[in-house]
Amino acid sequence: MREEYAARVRGEAIPKQHVETFLSTVAPRGAGNCATSHDAAAQARRHRQQRRWATQVIVTDELARHACAERGLAPPDDVLPMHLLTIPETDVADLGSIIAAALAHSPAARALLADLEREQHIPETAVRDYYDRNRDRFLAPDALRRGVDPFNTVEPSDIHPYEHVRDGIAQQLRHAAARRAFFDWLDRAKAYVVYAEGHEHPGDPSQPDHEHRH
Repeated sequence: MREEYAARVRGEAIPKQHVETFLSTVAPRGAGNCATSHDAAAQARRHRQQRRWATQVIVTDELARHACAERGLAPPDDVLPMHLLTIPETDVADLGSIIAAALAHSPAARALLADLEREQHIPETAVRDYYDRNRDRFLAPDALRRGVDPFNTVEPSDIHPYEHVRDGIAQQLRHAAARRAFFDWLDRAKAYVVYAEGHEHPGDPSQPDHEHRH
């Protein structure tokens, strides 16, 4: 008898129906009834991968709920939101579609990421180093229009002063460090997950449809 759960997180079962409900809400619909047998096979493969993708999003939400409870964070909404939120393309590129979707749909994942960000300490030397290595990002508008090369001799007015941009740089570096911490946390947390057949990670090389792309 096939399992009725998609995965177990710390021994607790996630029903397959949760995955199907989420998938039916956020995934594109099929191409219709006029598909050829080749198209039908491709559609079936795509649906299997979408199911695995959706399982990962829901598992990430459940793991984040456990992490929030362990950290004493205020409990997020009781149910994973079953509506489509816009996921910026830059987030998909930077985070991968699974984590980007989890952060878009899971209040617990967002609460955990925010808590991780509060923990990050960025040394002043790192902030200053970023400023010195990325002077092109701090050109004044007039210097940009004139095509000033920020890595050659420039006028003081061509570059935004460090004191004016320092806080923004620190926040950017803290944000990036929190995302790395989130990745690390998720890699460790997945040791407590057991997947049912057909719900493995879409990049798992042990299953025939596997693919790993962002």
